[in-house]
Amino acid sequence: MMKSLVLAEKPSVGKDIARVLQCKKTISGGLEGEKYIVTWAFGHLVTLADPEQYEERYKTWKMEDLPMLPEQMKLEVIRQTGKQYRAIMELLKRKDVEQIIIATDAGREGELVARWILLKGGCKKKVKRLWISSVTDKAIREGFQNLKDGKLYDNLYQAAMSRAEADWLVGINATRALTCKYNAQLSCGRVQTPTLTMIEEREKRIKEFHPQTYYGIQAICGEKNKWMTLTWQQENGNSNSFDESRVNKIIERIQEKYGDVYGVVEQVKKTEQIVAAPALYDLTELQRDANRKFQYSAKQTLNIMQRLYETHKVLTYPRTDSRYLPSDILGTIKERLQACSIGPYRSFAATLLKQTMPKKPAYVNNEKVTDHHAIIPTEQYVDFSSMNGEERKIYDLVVRRFFAVMYPPVKYENVSIKVRIGTELFYLKGKTVLHSGWKAVYEEPEEEISNLPPVQEGDRIPVIKLSVTKGQTKPPAAFTEATLLSAMENPIPFLKENNPKKAAILKETGGLGTVATRADIIEKLFSGFLIEKKGNEIYTTAKARQLLKLVPGDLKKPELTADWEGKLSDIANGKLDRRIFMKKIREYTKELIGEIKDGEGQFRHDNLTNKKCPRCGKRMLSVNGKTSKMLICQDRECGYRETVSRTSNARCPVCHKKMELVGKGENAAFFCGCGYREKLEKFKERRKKEGAGVSKKDVNRYLKQQKDAQQSVNTAFADALKNWNI
Repeated sequence: MMKSLVLAEKPSVGKDIARVLQCKKTISGGLEGEKYIVTWAFGHLVTLADPEQYEERYKTWKMEDLPMLPEQMKLEVIRQTGKQYRAIMELLKRKDVEQIIIATDAGREGELVARWILLKGGCKKKVKRLWISSVTDKAIREGFQNLKDGKLYDNLYQAAMSRAEADWLVGINATRALTCKYNAQLSCGRVQTPTLTMIEEREKRIKEFHPQTYYGIQAICGEKNKWMTLTWQQENGNSNSFDESRVNKIIERIQEKYGDVYGVVEQVKKTEQIVAAPALYDLTELQRDANRKFQYSAKQTLNIMQRLYETHKVLTYPRTDSRYLPSDILGTIKERLQACSIGPYRSFAATLLKQTMPKKPAYVNNEKVTDHHAIIPTEQYVDFSSMNGEERKIYDLVVRRFFAVMYPPVKYENVSIKVRIGTELFYLKGKTVLHSGWKAVYEEPEEEISNLPPVQEGDRIPVIKLSVTKGQTKPPAAFTEATLLSAMENPIPFLKENNPKKAAILKETGGLGTVATRADIIEKLFSGFLIEKKGNEIYTTAKARQLLKLVPGDLKKPELTADWEGKLSDIANGKLDRRIFMKKIREYTKELIGEIKDGEGQFRHDNLTNKKCPRCGKRMLSVNGKTSKMLICQDRECGYRETVSRTSNARCPVCHKKMELVGKGENAAFFCGCGYREKLEKFKERRKKEGAGVSKKDVNRYLKQQKDAQQSVNTAFADALKNWNI
């Protein structure tokens, strides 16, 4: 009997499809059933070949060899996943396999994952396409009943291949050119260089910022214990003025003209405000929240999410840019609520399970679901004892957001009081919570001003005190990973041109990078010592600032991505021939390399130390990694590096901040900013006495065993006594 080979993008999705298709027999690289064989990739198994795969001379980086412009781009198997690739090849060659069903992610990159595997394997068999936006059983069944002809997605594949080849030609050539020209490890790219530019521009704005002092007026009114503090408001609505003398004169005029000063209540306005819950999480929003609340890096959050998705199977696919659910998920909501009805979530889940589900909830929108729906809990029951602290925190964020969208909105009563003192207007605003709604899910105290005085329009209130207030304007905040992710997602404020079309393209395509690649871009900037952290804030290094002076201008602009994405969209829609786009990319690459070769800038290492490299004898550079301080050889071909110190997870016993671990072996010691110092050996002894080495998982397992043992004893004892007449 002839069979269809289904190629999924990830093992988890492949196994879900196999379960629905009744493929139960385990084979090398997949699962087999009566009609189908299901196999899977691990993301990309095949990628564009490195330069040295074209010519031997490209192993050595030389300016005279640039630009490298292969006539035909080659593919190579990624070494780490070569075993799975070979397993897929064996399945492709089976004589009983008559067609291939591509079941990778429904999007541009998903198409590329599958097509490159088939192209590298020389597959000539008929291709069908499974195109679904979620992997519920219902969606999979319906998708297999409505398989598409693979040829319908040829243009999408052409666009994906064009993007990959363009990034290779521009990125690799420009990186080699800069590195050879200035004899330093310098890298650039269409996404990472504009990202670096945004950070530098923010730093310039902060550095060039000059604070200004502004002034306002505060009035304390009322009598006895019924006081209220009012704020001055100008005719234009502003509460502050940069003119101190004007503010002082207003106070003097009121006091001189009116003697015993009274305020007249001109308006008491009460309005009801309804605030809906924030939308469900996509990856970028989750990374932002995790950075704001826990200082997790974007990469750290993605790795935690990946474990919750693949290992624990309690959350859905993380690499999504959608914050909505498709309508076919509604039927599974009850099971998901039951699955996470545990511990602190039990009461919230119980409340929601009693409610009637609305027919068209605000969080369901098929049109706003892209390749994957928003991140929500799965139907898998949760076992907290198997999770570490990081996983619990991220799971908590997702589950509470999932509950919140199904809870009613928060209702406030906003109160605004306007009081005329002399000729000047003062106001007081406050709010009272009428219904906590979805905020109850977060179990946080609600800030409110509920003690507003019971005044009415026309009341005269004595003014106890008039005083000048002052403050200073603040510079823009330095980037954190949370705000940098936001800027990458929406780089429109950083555009150099006033071009509405390009701005619209960037908004439509999701900005610089994708939800799946932004974390890696940020990590690459850290690992290349182009950015560093000071606390939770991100700053460029001296290396980065010099690099940005040497990189051609186009590569620093988000507009380049907008221009490419516009053309790639045209290729995907059949409006542009890919060959025309790639011809322009090759011409652009030549111009770029020519500009770098002709550059008159200089690169100088301003972080040279007197310590010499143990390999080549050249002086080493002192650099700050993301969590460590390092010495690296200035010669890029040598590549020697060593860690001087690193930020550990060990907490200072005095101030409880993370300590620096400095030195190696017997000389290794912990240092804290508060002045505390402790040798590594002494630290280990102290921690051993305190019970270090016992994980939360061990503790939970022990407690569970004790509970089970207790229940067992009680049950047996009860059984022994149940027939006694006492």
